Amino acid sequence: MRSLVDSLTDTLNFGGREIIMLSTIGYESAQLSHFIGTLQTAGVEILVDVRDRAQSRRKGFSKTALSDALKAVGIDYLHLRELGDPKAGREAARAGEWKKFRKIYDEAVASMAAQEALDEIELIVEKQHACLLCYERDPSTCHRSIVADIVAGRIGLKPQHLGVREIEPTFHAKRRVLHSRQSTAA
Repeated sequence: MRSLVDSLTDTLNFGGREIIMLSTIGYESAQLSHFIGTLQTAGVEILVDVRDRAQSRRKGFSKTALSDALKAVGIDYLHLRELGDPKAGREAARAGEWKKFRKIYDEAVASMAAQEALDEIELIVEKQHACLLCYERDPSTCHRSIVADIVAGRIGLKPQHLGVREIEPTFHAKRRVLHSRQSTAA
């Protein structure tokens, strides 16, 4: 029986190209350490932040702090504000006005800047396991699912929606061992 990690890190072949996974994740109610541990377990190589504003009241999830924390464990970070949900869309979603939210976001994602950002994600996914980030835990109430579906439709793969699990991150020591009897702490 295959493990969750095996199924998440499979590669697909598409038109002679090797396509790596596309995932999404929300950090609502998550601890930063568990969030990073989940990304590592899934084999994510780059986190693509699709928030309009990469700021958060949750400690560690604002752009600079998150980028630094990810860099410490070898995960790249990219903020593509062009794919963010405009303020009016966020307000409609908070009010549960899903048709209005979708109309607003569809207009935003049709812009030239958003289309170029989608092209960029498509190129990234050809080389790395990318994960789209936004706030909401439930992907069905978040615009990142729309972004994932657009990219998936372009390149023929199904996005994997990750849920933050209580997994601690792994930090890899970068010390050299000069002699077989020497520990890495030496």
